[in-house]
Amino acid sequence: MRLRVATQADSEAVAAVLGPSYAGLMAEAYPRELLERALPVMTRANPDLLGSGRYYLVESETGEPAGCGGWSPNPPGRPCGEAGRAHIRHFATHPGWTGRGVGRMLYERCEADARKAGFTAFECWASLNGEGFYASLGFRRLHPIETPMGGGLLFPAVRMERPL
Repeated sequence: MRLRVATQADSEAVAAVLGPSYAGLMAEAYPRELLERALPVMTRANPDLLGSGRYYLVESETGEPAGCGGWSPNPPGRPCGEAGRAHIRHFATHPGWTGRGVGRMLYERCEADARKAGFTAFECWASLNGEGFYASLGFRRLHPIETPMGGGLLFPAVRMERPL
C-alpha cells in the first residue's frame, strides 16, 4: 500500500472511501434515519482538508483507494484551536480494507507530521463505531458530544484525546 498527500484532484477517490465506509461501518452504531440525513454531508471530500497538505490517501498496489484521513490545527468548523492541540479529521477505511493496517498507517503519518509541526496532543471527535479504533491508538474518552452537521442536525460522537 502507498500513503500520499491528497490534493483537490483526489476528491472522487476520497468520496469513494468515505461513502462505503461511513454507510457500512456506521450502520450498527446509528439509526438509519439519522444516517440518511447525515451521510450526504459526511461522505463529501472536504476541500479545505484536501488543500491543506495534511490530508492523506492510502492506495492499494493497483491504485484502488483504501483509506483517507488527516489532521488540522483547529477543530472541525472552527477557525482556531487550543495551542499545542491538533485534531484528527475525516478518517475512513474502505470496508474492503478494514483490518489491514490502513487506519494505523494514516494515524502514524498524522502523528509524525503533527509532532514535527510542534503539536503535543491530538483530539478527535470519534464516531460511536470508531471509538474502539481510537482507543487502540491510545486515545482516551473525554465525554459524549454532538457534532453540528448543518440544517439543525446534531451527530452523536465521542470527544477523545491523546498526548503526542
